[in-house]
Amino acid sequence: MRWIGGLAALVGAAAAAALPGTGADWPGHGGGTDESNYSRLAQIDRASVPRLGLAWSLDLPGEVTLEATPLAVNGVLYFTGSLSKVYAVDARTGRLLWTHDPEVWRHPAKVRIVFAVNRGVAYANGTVFSGTLDGRLLALDARSGKLKWTVATVSPDDLRTVTGAPRAFGNLVVIGNGGADYGQRGAVTAYDQRTGRQVWRFFTVPGSPDQNRGDPAMERAARTWGPDFWKTTGGGGTVWNGMAYDPARGALTIGTGNSGPWDPELRDPQGGDDLYLASLVTLDARTGRYRWHYQVNPREAWDFKATANIVAATIPVDGKPRDVLLQAPTNGFFYVIDRATGKFLSAGRIGKVTWASHIDPHTGRPVEMPGIRYESTGSGEATIWPSPEGAHNWQDMAWSPQTGLAYVPVMQLGAKWTRHPAPGAIRFNGTAQSAVFADDRDGKGELVAWDPVTQTARWKVPHRFFWNGGVLATAGGLVFQGAADGFLTAYDARDGKPLWRFDAGLGIVAAPISYSVGGVQYVSVLVGYGGNTYGEGILFAGWHFGAQPRRLLTFRLGGRATLPPGAPQDLHVRPLDDPAYVVDAGKLEAGRTLYTWNCALCHGINLVSAGAPAPDLRESATALSPDALWSVVHDGALERQGMPRFEKLTRDELALIHNYVRHRAREALP
Repeated sequence: MRWIGGLAALVGAAAAAALPGTGADWPGHGGGTDESNYSRLAQIDRASVPRLGLAWSLDLPGEVTLEATPLAVNGVLYFTGSLSKVYAVDARTGRLLWTHDPEVWRHPAKVRIVFAVNRGVAYANGTVFSGTLDGRLLALDARSGKLKWTVATVSPDDLRTVTGAPRAFGNLVVIGNGGADYGQRGAVTAYDQRTGRQVWRFFTVPGSPDQNRGDPAMERAARTWGPDFWKTTGGGGTVWNGMAYDPARGALTIGTGNSGPWDPELRDPQGGDDLYLASLVTLDARTGRYRWHYQVNPREAWDFKATANIVAATIPVDGKPRDVLLQAPTNGFFYVIDRATGKFLSAGRIGKVTWASHIDPHTGRPVEMPGIRYESTGSGEATIWPSPEGAHNWQDMAWSPQTGLAYVPVMQLGAKWTRHPAPGAIRFNGTAQSAVFADDRDGKGELVAWDPVTQTARWKVPHRFFWNGGVLATAGGLVFQGAADGFLTAYDARDGKPLWRFDAGLGIVAAPISYSVGGVQYVSVLVGYGGNTYGEGILFAGWHFGAQPRRLLTFRLGGRATLPPGAPQDLHVRPLDDPAYVVDAGKLEAGRTLYTWNCALCHGINLVSAGAPAPDLRESATALSPDALWSVVHDGALERQGMPRFEKLTRDELALIHNYVRHRAREALP
């Protein structure tokens, strides 16, 4: 059966009364509880979108990477910034109403281990809920921003952080955590909205036999792991992004992350599936008890994760309407899963995939290609597509019940994995891996309109750069996406034809939203490129740290506001040099090692930066001076701005880093 018409044509008037998507408000992270990033508003449509103009803009000083999807509730926009700061803004005028700064800089141990990003808030009953980088959950009064309560969701002494948006439903608010790359144990926790009291917690990876005893879900999972893995690692499987609440079934589906460590033999030499890594897991939303799971990557080994957004939809399966979950995780397949049972229904390759030939239709397990498991090859190496960044990452896809298509921000890049890195290479999680370019689409992205019924692409729009924004679909027959090149574009949802575009003056990674105030439809998006430094320059799109203002942009038909000019896109590195400095070649390797372990996460491998979330040190005046570097790195002169202090580094160690920085800057001179 071909999916052409609207949802009502398929499922009848009764089901159509409970429409998917959002109306005047945008009350949740993905819009409605279906998390579809779909708006039922149609004032802005194919015919009127050429008249779309800027209604207002709001500069956000001090912000760097903006990943949040704003909420729109009762004429107010709520969103978060890089360091978990919460904003409330008048949705019609752009007037700032209040802010709340949780001062995560006071917790440098957490800030040092993850990018300074946050993907948004939840709203319920006059309260705004937000997670903080250092692992707290906050409840703020929606009118004033005053703190109602706060609770630590993770230990202040471990390597877990919070960057995702909470979800609020019933009397609960739910949050997960990050940290799988550091071997932390994943969990999702529900708290009472009124008091902050913990109601339940579900672990995504089993613990010790004593911890598992009496818990059927953990006892079942433990049989798929090595018997003693818990003594050396937490296993990973963290819940840091995708979740979907199903009110009709009282169910919460969570997407779990990659393994920690990546090399499966280091955590489980017996060859088990290692549940519930890289899985969709559905829980009873009231109690947190396990209902079902589907694992996209048994025995995960490549930093693949099922943390992308999860969409609840109704589509035809075998000629009948079926309630399903749609997800495009990092591994390159697009999955359709039965929403009630977790039964695998279908999957198709949404991008370049070489690690598996297909997903077995009977078992739902991937049919892996020979030689893709580096832990089993004689060489200890394997090259696969996609890379750990995935064919699709956290940037939300959208689903339109009007067209029956999912609109997915897709990427292409390969990765070479090895257990035996070359001298000087940095081994992490038991392996080393590097980007692989094999054709002209590697290192680039595209917007793909995907038919989940036929598991085929209807149309594609290529992007110049790799790391682009999330997607909004509307009942006006439009698809909005911002891209790394700085343009927000409206496409015809049927064929991908561009109908309108706006130069935002900076790359966009967040998803737009749409809402209505006073009968006027608006489209709003946060503009702040960054959030990743993968590889050497792969994510660089010509935006240099601090050169362009970060903003919230809002559009309406007939809008006539103009953006103040900013620095133009510049694809060249502008290194600074001190000609009097003599590089000590004999100390470069020691400096490179120190830099890699302490600085590369934000400033880029080998100092090749993406322009965010931190400056390219080859262009930094601070990095010219050992004393200035000491003041910033050791003493924390910029910690309020998001640069954490590294008080354990000695003068001699920082001198080695300085020597390496000066070498790399001099190499980059024209």
